Amino acid sequence: MTISRRGALAATAAVLAAPALTPQALAQEANFPSRPLRLIIAFAPGGGTDLIARTLAARMSTILGQVVVVENRPGGGGNTSTEVAATARPDGYTLLMGNQGPMSVNPTLFRNLRVDPATAFDPIAMVADAPLLLVAGPKLKANTVPELLAEIRAANGDLTYGSASNGSASHLSTALLLQSTGLEATHVPFRGAAPALTEVISGNVHFMVTTLPSVMGLIAGGQLRAIATTGDTRLPQLPNVPTIAETVPGFRATAWYGILVPKGVDPAIRAKLAETIMAATSNPEVASRLREEGAEPSRMDGEAFRRFIAEERTRWAEVVRAGAINVD
Repeated sequence: MTISRRGALAATAAVLAAPALTPQALAQEANFPSRPLRLIIAFAPGGGTDLIARTLAARMSTILGQVVVVENRPGGGGNTSTEVAATARPDGYTLLMGNQGPMSVNPTLFRNLRVDPATAFDPIAMVADAPLLLVAGPKLKANTVPELLAEIRAANGDLTYGSASNGSASHLSTALLLQSTGLEATHVPFRGAAPALTEVISGNVHFMVTTLPSVMGLIAGGQLRAIATTGDTRLPQLPNVPTIAETVPGFRATAWYGILVPKGVDPAIRAKLAETIMAATSNPEVASRLREEGAEPSRMDGEAFRRFIAEERTRWAEVVRAGAINVD
């Protein structure tokens, strides 16, 4: 076959313009990872996100043959960790544990974000999805969702609900419930779930939505009553506790966890990270540990995770705007 001079020049230019095909680049992809990775999270050590991140990191370290170091960067409602991860070199060695707040709520909640998660990151895979639990204290009479809604309606806005902070998952989940049913209750924000639960137990606050691990002992001890879960299905740990959706069709509010990388990471490296995460969450010990934290391991890949985040962003933006929710 005869190749024209113009065709030869075009082929040469195409090769020169494709650095990903150089031996050095191919070697980097093949040898990844050749040094430790870091997994940035938005919360302090000891919480649910931290425990899930460390469980995942430990298994990824075993699979990859390199240590995955968890780096706690709390602050700014999760925006600090987002900014740190977004400005990292896009080489696959910096990972971000993305959550509902920083990834899908904050773009509406905060007016002047320096980083837009939708354009700054590539989702790799969802790790786990965790339904929350609606609990009642001693001052609330209700034992079921219909009874709770009737009690809220009769109180005409005087019932109170606690949350970990303005704009937190506990706040927005309850706001969604109230908006979905056309009811009103008074929000009492705290600096963390623990002080909020203390006030619910004492009866100073009537009810709250929170994470499963934070209340299982309190429920077993009779200090709180489990009214309903916020996911699609009942929890194996509490099979007799219904979902809110059984009374309010379509209701869903969960805390989710997923891995993202700064925009620009090579597709081959992203694919290897995704494969590693899927293998880690499929490990029986990891899956069991996640379920202890009230989270269900996920099989959602990067593209599905991207769509999910976009849907969550749209959904929670409506809740934030409808509730005129502001940060502290």
